[in-house]
Amino acid sequence: MSDQSPPPGWTPRDPDTPPDVPQPRAEPSPPEQAQQAQQAQKAQQAQQMHQGGAGKKARRRRTGWRRFLPSWRVVLGGILLIALLIGGALVAGYLLVDIPPANAAATAQSNVYLYSDGSQIARDGEVNRVNVPLSQIPRSVQEAVLAAEDRDFYSERAVDPKAMLRAAWNTATGKGTQSGSTITQQYVKNYYLGQEQTIKRKVKEFFIAIKLGREKSKNYILEGYLNTSYFGRNAYGIQAAAQAYYGKDVGKLTTAEGAYLATLLNSPSAFDVVAHPQSRPRALARWNYVLDGMVKKEWLPAAERATTQFPEPGKVRAAAGLSGQRGYLVEAIKDYIVDNNILDDKTLAEGGYRITTTIDKRRQNALVDAVNDQMVDKLQPDKRKADRLVRAGGVSIDPATGKVLAMYGGIDYTKQYVNNATRHDYQVASTFKPFVFAAAVENDSRTQDGRRITPNTIYNGDNKRPVVGGRIRFAPENEGQVSYGNITVNTATDLSVNAVYAQMAVDVGTGKVKKTAIDLGIPENTPNFVPGPAMALGTLQASVLDMTQAYATLADHGRRTPYTFLEKITKGGDTIGLPQRTPTQAISREAADTTTSMLVSVVDNGTGTAALAAGHPAAGKTGTGELDRSAWFAAYTPDLVTVISMMGQDPDTGTLESLYGALGEARIGGGGYPARIWAAYTKTALEGTDPVDFDLELQPGAAQPPPPPSPESNPPQETPGEPSPSTPERSTRPSPSNSTGGRNQGGQNNGGQNQGGQDNGGPVNGGQDNGGQDNGGTTQGSDQGGTTQGTQGSTQGSTQGSAQGSDGGPAEGLRPPSAFLE
Repeated sequence: MSDQSPPPGWTPRDPDTPPDVPQPRAEPSPPEQAQQAQQAQKAQQAQQMHQGGAGKKARRRRTGWRRFLPSWRVVLGGILLIALLIGGALVAGYLLVDIPPANAAATAQSNVYLYSDGSQIARDGEVNRVNVPLSQIPRSVQEAVLAAEDRDFYSERAVDPKAMLRAAWNTATGKGTQSGSTITQQYVKNYYLGQEQTIKRKVKEFFIAIKLGREKSKNYILEGYLNTSYFGRNAYGIQAAAQAYYGKDVGKLTTAEGAYLATLLNSPSAFDVVAHPQSRPRALARWNYVLDGMVKKEWLPAAERATTQFPEPGKVRAAAGLSGQRGYLVEAIKDYIVDNNILDDKTLAEGGYRITTTIDKRRQNALVDAVNDQMVDKLQPDKRKADRLVRAGGVSIDPATGKVLAMYGGIDYTKQYVNNATRHDYQVASTFKPFVFAAAVENDSRTQDGRRITPNTIYNGDNKRPVVGGRIRFAPENEGQVSYGNITVNTATDLSVNAVYAQMAVDVGTGKVKKTAIDLGIPENTPNFVPGPAMALGTLQASVLDMTQAYATLADHGRRTPYTFLEKITKGGDTIGLPQRTPTQAISREAADTTTSMLVSVVDNGTGTAALAAGHPAAGKTGTGELDRSAWFAAYTPDLVTVISMMGQDPDTGTLESLYGALGEARIGGGGYPARIWAAYTKTALEGTDPVDFDLELQPGAAQPPPPPSPESNPPQETPGEPSPSTPERSTRPSPSNSTGGRNQGGQNNGGQNQGGQDNGGPVNGGQDNGGQDNGGTTQGSDQGGTTQGTQGSTQGSTQGSAQGSDGGPAEGLRPPSAFLE
């Protein structure tokens, strides 16, 4: 009989207990508990297996940063949703955007330029366009345009999303603003829309280009593009451009000429090598890029490419409405607008803008009158060949606001297109020297033997004295081959002594000098702006406008306010935003004001005495370029900064020429005609205002003259242990003059004041107090000039002052007249 005993852990039922009464459960033994736990665990595992892997993962909680990531299902769903939205938007856009009629730019409007008082300067924007069929445009010219703008035009679609994204990325990452537009898109922008940089316009351009690409042939689009593109010189279309640049119809263009016109499409204003000679390297690089692209696409044989020479475009033929100074002003203002990214040149060429400038009509007329009265009216090109070479440029700026108040660009915009006020091909000469001294004060610089550089620091000013401490051997010549011996920095500035300033540039550090000049306002990309001892002589080629900006920073106590031509630009009811021009402290006030104090001395006692005719306290510096190709006067009162430059250029070839013999003068110096023009203009410009003295905070020790050395003491050495500079012969050392050569009687033209007084009777020869600054230029020069040198100076000053005058050249071995000096 089988065993009927209950299984382990089962409590026997009491037969006397009713069924609904719970029976007490017997406690399992420990082995039974373990067995039950094991069975429960297996049951749980089995249940999980039945629920599948998804259930298992659902119970696994994410930790850390993974908690914030969406699941792959969410990501996939989002991508599909975005794709659907984009697809829907493309379909909707294609259906909703129609090809519009030609825009107003096809008949471009005029821009109106106004003086600061609201009166009109000029109006430009008359349309110059002649449409031609594609069959009349040489195949090589078509291919040059394609090589420049869209080499895969015939094989690609109307839009290129990859190129658009690449251009956007390059722009965003600082690689320059680039266009990702195809020729089709550019044609749509030119003919149907406009040049404004807005999202709305780009969206319309995208859809219209797609429709146009489906409905029109490639030849139709290319023909339209070539007839609507802007090439500069107010030329719309390839036919107008061929006439504007080469004076021929488009059908007669060579491959080289077509490649240059294609180059202009990238930047019409900047790549005009006639209007902007400084941009020639960039234009040539772009031209070569076009030709190389034609070779790469097998449109041009490599052998023909190798022999292709750059085709020089013709002179600019300005519109009659821009004659006189109007054209110079308009072009300078347009360049400012484009260079400061206010509007691009194509958008500006669309027209319709009302441009209120900072040009003060009264002062503009005063500047033109001063140039005419002091220079132009005295030119006789029929009698003197050198007078044909004379050019002039000038700019006047309010130092407190940076506003350009007046500009003189040349004799007439319709006769001489290049603006002399903004060109960058003449050396600035000694007008750069104040920047060297300002750098010395700014950097607390010292001489080679450890003396702090101040206006009273003594340097050796002998002609061809080798510069000490530089890596480059340099021994500059002084003007007139004059040796000055040991002189103060102040005197060296009055006389514009090259030997002193070349040494000072090395003492300061040529890199620091360049940085200071840039901080003052000289553009870093100025031609020939190379650090070295020669930079102190002004070898860089800054424009008159650039120099006016830098001198305005000195005038405003070292505070630089970027210059501007603009008060306001409007179109319709919209006002165009202008760039912020927040003033910055470029150099310390101490550095700027101490420099100003020395430039005041240049006007009062040195080479700039002609500026005294303005009747206002002034600080300035003269300069004469290499081979006398230019003569400068840069000066300022506390309220007005003006720079005047005379330049020599052959009107037929454009070659830079010397000014020898111009205006009947043996030489043209910065202290002559430029300073006289400055004085005449400044006197009128500040008419009705009281003269204001400079409020200066000087470098410690700058105001005290150095003690006169004893006759038997040795002069300071340039470097420790270096032998003392040799003293030149009396015949080559300038000396103080007596009353016949003094400031009042000898004047600026007769060499009087400059022969004696402060400049030459200083601490070396006769003591600054007696034979120098205070008394050297008066009748006391011969009595208190010190030793026998003072007496000799009396004789020399009198002789030079009477013999040389304003017309004669400098006598050999003696200091030349002020008008001849830098």
